[in-house]
Amino acid sequence: MNQKYDVIVIGGGHNGLVNAAYLARAGKRVLVLERRHVLGGAAVTEEVFPGFKFSVCSYVVSLLRPEIIRELDLPRHGLEILPLDGTFTPMPDGDYLWRVNDHAKTRREIARHSRLDAEAYDEYGKAMVEMGRFVKPIMAMTPPDPTSLNVKGLLNLLFLGRRFQKLSPEDKYNQVQLMTMSAVDFLDQWFETDVLKATMSASGIIGTFLGVRSPGTAYVLLHHYMGEIDGAFRSWGLARGGTGAISNSIADAAREAGAEIRTESPIAKVVVKNNRATGVVLENGDEIHAGVVSSSVDPRLTFMKMVGSEHLPADFVEDIKRYKFRGSSGKVNLALDGLPDFKSLPGAGAHLRGAISFSPSVEYMERAYDDAKYGRFSRRPYIDMVIPSLTDPSVAPPGKHVVSCFVQYAPYHLKEGTWDGRREEFGDTVVETIAEHAPNIKDLILHRQVLTPLDLEREFGLSEGNIFQGELTLEQLFFLRPAPGWAQYRTPVRNLYMCGSATHPGGGIMGASGRNGALKILDDWR
Repeated sequence: MNQKYDVIVIGGGHNGLVNAAYLARAGKRVLVLERRHVLGGAAVTEEVFPGFKFSVCSYVVSLLRPEIIRELDLPRHGLEILPLDGTFTPMPDGDYLWRVNDHAKTRREIARHSRLDAEAYDEYGKAMVEMGRFVKPIMAMTPPDPTSLNVKGLLNLLFLGRRFQKLSPEDKYNQVQLMTMSAVDFLDQWFETDVLKATMSASGIIGTFLGVRSPGTAYVLLHHYMGEIDGAFRSWGLARGGTGAISNSIADAAREAGAEIRTESPIAKVVVKNNRATGVVLENGDEIHAGVVSSSVDPRLTFMKMVGSEHLPADFVEDIKRYKFRGSSGKVNLALDGLPDFKSLPGAGAHLRGAISFSPSVEYMERAYDDAKYGRFSRRPYIDMVIPSLTDPSVAPPGKHVVSCFVQYAPYHLKEGTWDGRREEFGDTVVETIAEHAPNIKDLILHRQVLTPLDLEREFGLSEGNIFQGELTLEQLFFLRPAPGWAQYRTPVRNLYMCGSATHPGGGIMGASGRNGALKILDDWR
């Protein structure tokens, strides 16, 4: 088969689809090739059990950039975000912490635990909004290379310097702290309530092999704080129909612009001639030619598997080998015959409609990390649990429910046994942890899907099961992501670009990497 396109996009995850949509809108002939039978990558909805539709991997949305929603007109293509109201944290002594989107109610709830913290909560919120506003423009920026004398890069550095200079002295201090401190140490400066600090610090460990007391996790906390829905910072929601509906809306926008999308099209290799990418070869032997190849899969798969080290500079190969994945997360999806009943707040109340965070204390979070440090999955893990069917009844049969449990820690490298041999034990641990607070959960389970980091690697192409295509640690951010000197979406192979979460600004259902990569390709084309 001998076909020619302007651009081949490798991977039909949300970033690859965003990349394709922008390129197609610019008049390029674009082909997207997805290995699996369904689009979305980790942002996918699948009917795992009859009648039950799961957001199998990614399950909540907040970081999806407003400019992408607007420019691709995603609501017209079926995107609908349903607000997720609040976070409920059950405590072992029978108490709870329940923060909601109503600020006044949340203040009263925090005051129930500490009047000082209720006062500090206002100031903390204002400070984090300012930090989010400072960082927000950086999300859409091609990272400058500080070693280059490129005029545009120098102007970007000057832009950042001036923005920082305009911050108040207090905000400057906070910004430096956020880039260097641990989530708990940062929160210690504001709050005294243990359960509040534990639950808030959980955002700082998502997608990292770090604990809440590890330096650098304060930035990850900010990364997740920057989410917004309809202009409201720190808002989270569920996509009607599951996260696959997000990917499908982007795919529809791409198709409308003229992009061609194929599923069940695994790629064997990227064709490189005279240090230039000229197309791809599929596993069935078909060769497809293109002027540009744009990869939304991670650096290990792109460079080590599809390109081959023989086509790459030795120092770049070493950088890619040093790039840290260290997957630490698992996922347990449950089909239930009813709703869990929590001892600390019995009944089917509004507290079940938001996130349910199993993070009762900072010590609990650190002990969960201690297990992972020594190659074990956490005996009592941090769990972020949502019940999407309460907000979107279309994902489960009448009277039934789907439950999504994001779990940390589940280290990719186990010290004892294999994930294939311990998958169900891991699932049992998650259910036991929930049952300590909602004992009836065991009797409600109709079906269970357990995804380990190994499953995330095998099924969804996430090396070592890292949900962000590489850790969001300080040495892997901005102009260092995925490698020094190669953070501008280009690669050492001419006409081969990167557009996935392994590039700036990183992971989550954000789409910024796909958009930024497309704009860089178009800029180079001109």
